[in-house]
Amino acid sequence: MEKCREKREWGEKVSRLGGKVRIEKVLTDKVAPEWKEKKVQGEEKARGEGKASGEKRSQGKERVSKGDGRGFKRGRGEGQAREEQLSKDQGKGRVDKERVEELGWVEEQGRDKAGKQREEQTPGERKGRGQGKGRGVGKVWAEDPEKGEARYRTRYQGRARARRKGRCEEMGGGGAKSGGETRCKCKCRCTTRGSSRTGESWSHVARCPAMYPAGPAWPKLRVLRALWALLAVLLAPWRLWAKEDIQECIWHVVLIKFEAVGEEGRSDRFFDLEPLESLDSVFSLLVDAPTDQNEKYLGFPYYLKINYSCGGESSEAQVRKGHLTGLKPLVLVTFQSPVNFHRWKIEQLQIQMEAAPFRSKERCNAEEVCAMSWYTPMPIKNGSVVMYVDVRSNGLGPFVQNKRFHVNINGFLQKQQDNTLQFTVGNEIFNLIPRYFINVPSRPLWHTVNQTPVLILGGIPDEKSVLLTDTSFTDFFLVELNIDSCWVGSFYCPQASFTATIYDAIATESTLFIRQNQLVYYFTGTYVTLHESNQGSGSWVRVLANECIKKLCPVHAHGNGSEYIMALTTGKREGYVHFGTITDGRVSFELLPRQRSVCEGLQVVNCSIIWAVFIAGDYNLLLLVQMEDPTTRKYFQVVSYDLVSNYLAILYTIPEFIPDARGLEFLMLLGTESHTTFLMVPKGMFYNQYSNLLYIWGNFLLQSYNYENFIYLADFPKEQSIKYLVNSFRGDMAIVTETEEIWYLLEGSYRMYKLFPSRGWEVHINLQVMHQSSVYTPNETMVTLFYEDTKLYQLVYLMKNQQGQLVKRHVPVEQLLMYQQLSNHYFFKRQGSHLTLSFTNFCPFSVMRLRDLPNPQVYSRQERYQARPPRVVEPSGFHNENSLAVYQGLVYYLLCLHSEYHKPYADRVHDSTWSWSNKKQDRDYYFYLASNSQSPGNVYIDMASYEKIYDLKADYELPERIFLDKGTSYVFSVFLRVGGQSLEFTPERVLTSEELKSTVDLGVVLADPGCIEAVVKQKFLINRNSVLFRVTLSDKRSCFDQGLSGHHLLETSMLLKVAGAVGHCFQNTHQGPRMGQ
Repeated sequence: MEKCREKREWGEKVSRLGGKVRIEKVLTDKVAPEWKEKKVQGEEKARGEGKASGEKRSQGKERVSKGDGRGFKRGRGEGQAREEQLSKDQGKGRVDKERVEELGWVEEQGRDKAGKQREEQTPGERKGRGQGKGRGVGKVWAEDPEKGEARYRTRYQGRARARRKGRCEEMGGGGAKSGGETRCKCKCRCTTRGSSRTGESWSHVARCPAMYPAGPAWPKLRVLRALWALLAVLLAPWRLWAKEDIQECIWHVVLIKFEAVGEEGRSDRFFDLEPLESLDSVFSLLVDAPTDQNEKYLGFPYYLKINYSCGGESSEAQVRKGHLTGLKPLVLVTFQSPVNFHRWKIEQLQIQMEAAPFRSKERCNAEEVCAMSWYTPMPIKNGSVVMYVDVRSNGLGPFVQNKRFHVNINGFLQKQQDNTLQFTVGNEIFNLIPRYFINVPSRPLWHTVNQTPVLILGGIPDEKSVLLTDTSFTDFFLVELNIDSCWVGSFYCPQASFTATIYDAIATESTLFIRQNQLVYYFTGTYVTLHESNQGSGSWVRVLANECIKKLCPVHAHGNGSEYIMALTTGKREGYVHFGTITDGRVSFELLPRQRSVCEGLQVVNCSIIWAVFIAGDYNLLLLVQMEDPTTRKYFQVVSYDLVSNYLAILYTIPEFIPDARGLEFLMLLGTESHTTFLMVPKGMFYNQYSNLLYIWGNFLLQSYNYENFIYLADFPKEQSIKYLVNSFRGDMAIVTETEEIWYLLEGSYRMYKLFPSRGWEVHINLQVMHQSSVYTPNETMVTLFYEDTKLYQLVYLMKNQQGQLVKRHVPVEQLLMYQQLSNHYFFKRQGSHLTLSFTNFCPFSVMRLRDLPNPQVYSRQERYQARPPRVVEPSGFHNENSLAVYQGLVYYLLCLHSEYHKPYADRVHDSTWSWSNKKQDRDYYFYLASNSQSPGNVYIDMASYEKIYDLKADYELPERIFLDKGTSYVFSVFLRVGGQSLEFTPERVLTSEELKSTVDLGVVLADPGCIEAVVKQKFLINRNSVLFRVTLSDKRSCFDQGLSGHHLLETSMLLKVAGAVGHCFQNTHQGPRMGQ
């Protein structure tokens, strides 16, 4: 599927892992669209090859789709066509009539240089059927909102227009015979252009004032038609307006304590997990309400306070405007499942809430409101310490872009007697001294992926200080650790020098690990929701006290209900690995191999383990070992150690010199290739447990699917050396070199791209300077690089006006690659007397869409609850402390019903809220009380607002996780349209099936083909220049290692690839471009 691989015909393809993907072809010459779209005029042969309608024209024939013999009456307005084209008129606030006519209100046949009409008649023109009833049909380009393609749309001209048109034709006289251009002196100045040939199609360009819009000339609808014309102009640049709004308005979310609601300028840390028991006084007032007076209602200790800002400035007027125009933030809280599935039930739980408006308690001279915010309860669930908060708009008021926040529990804080917070791991430092960061090498951010609430980053020179964050570096703390910093040097553990620097720092679900010199410490936080007891360390614990540790190696993925860490030894324990296991905060280490060292097992005198990777699903330890033989040079091997059978084996011997790829993007290492004179110096390994890809990195990059056969990626320069890798575990990988260069690799491909420094980065920086961005300065130092929700981020220290600042900055990978592609592939095209700049598009398709996606809950196991705030009787709609307290109690009670029911089913029969069904029977009575302002406590509770949702629809993208039971399948379709998109209305050539087949080619790569099977059926939609691929993923009933529901699941991945798309195709979304596979 890549350029340097042999291209095979579709039929049966064998993946690199040996798994087969059956490709069944279904050829349909003219298949009708399957996307529930209504056909419109001219859809059968758009842009030049449609069938003729047979309708009489003044001169020649006009083409329309035959449908059932008539053109469909699908709306008379061309608003979609206008908005698609006029929106491209960047920077223009108004649209005049001439511009509207140029951009496609009507169609005009182009002419060649000789001034002759272009000939586009097809044989099908003489075979069409139509309605020749005396009304002309004008042809207008329109943009299909679903298909993303231009097509014809017809409109009836009306009797009055037809009569005027007829008079014009009579005055012009025999246009088909004369073959020239005729004009008439009518009010509408109809212009007809003909061809020298008789019987060929004609185009009519109507240059008429706005009082003659398209559609029947109904005398009573003149006002409506004027409004329609105005609406067409107003809607034209709506996409430009929406884009500007998306860039300007963003959400802001802070966490505040229950008793601090309404206070401005306050935010709290998430550490208090005890429920509130002070809600009884509020619920006791709700006598005549659908609540149980015998029930004890509790509340959560925190609220989410929500605001938004536009243009980087937050103002009270903006928030008031949003409230008065109907804006309501919708909050979706997702609870991350815990590591230990033996203690906690594995579930994918979400709760969707609507935020309630609340006035600020600050002094206000206005009659109604000055400052306000929206509030929702911040729920807490046993077993979950990592939570994602997604905020979006309800669709009213100003457009605010969706945003995700990381709201995690910080178990390393404690409250002092004066109610202030203090870190248990050390003392907070409030001064970020520049020497801590300027010209200091960047370091990796190591943690258990998707399970770590608090991240830790060391590497501050000559200081036992680290950076801590519980919001993924949205904010952070500099903490000096309270460790003893002893230096134990001996004959068995030689140390050349002593430093206070924290070299290695790794964060797990509840425990932090650090290495200082040869010493290793850990600290377990206080997480009652995880451990059901206070198991916090209280102080740093030193482990492996009698060992000499030279490096800590992380294990990015948890498995078997535990997390893991590895400590590499030197000195007297050279050739051994201390294998650490963390379960419920308890840490234990084991010396591996159990029987003898790796050096003894490989029968070498001297060896050194320089990196270790643990594969939890196979209980397999992969070691990168450096061998030293007195008779030969140093060489490196990949060694496997099985923790179950204690079997030690050599998997691969790394070549001594870097291979010579001779211009290829990659090279399969078979032992027969030629080599350069550069030594291969491996420094580490990385393993992706989802794709089963193993990487060996140093001054090169090797990848393998089976740990034995490796592929050399030749794009990476052998003069550089990799310092660390960063993986999103969703197909993206970034590489940082010793010189702080940033490279990018899309997993499953072989092409590497240099992001920084690069021409694309220079363009990006110049644009940011033009926008006066505050997060880009000439003097900056990268601290670390990491992925968050598939996006790449930098933690950068900026120096500006002698002031230092540590900021989190997004790295726009797709935009950088687009800038590079445009910079490298452009040419000048002459148009008349001047040259125009044009760019080459290497993407094999113009439109990609996912179709026929099944409802996600069956496959994602997602359980979602819905909770809306109680309604208040106050006319302004603002809530008070009591109504928010009722909201807290009802959300808490809803989650309690879920946790107590313990039914993992997803159907209404097993609904955990069934006990509220009897309360819903009297909803009309409670509504009557509320409508007459007689609700107790001025609060109306609608029990239908607290329910479990079962009918979630697919969101035009694949779910994050797909669970396949034994023998089940997941089916979806991929729609690819071939052909470029242009601003010019030029006819597009219809491709044949063979041309479509050679243009787009879809492949499926399976990480575990022995367990999962993929079948792809392709269908050619010739009339749309498109190909439809129907993909079926099925469980092969051959993997039976799974246990109970959710236990020991096989985590695997599927990769869809379109040949030639990597690095060339970018999907335009409202959040910016996205890389296409």
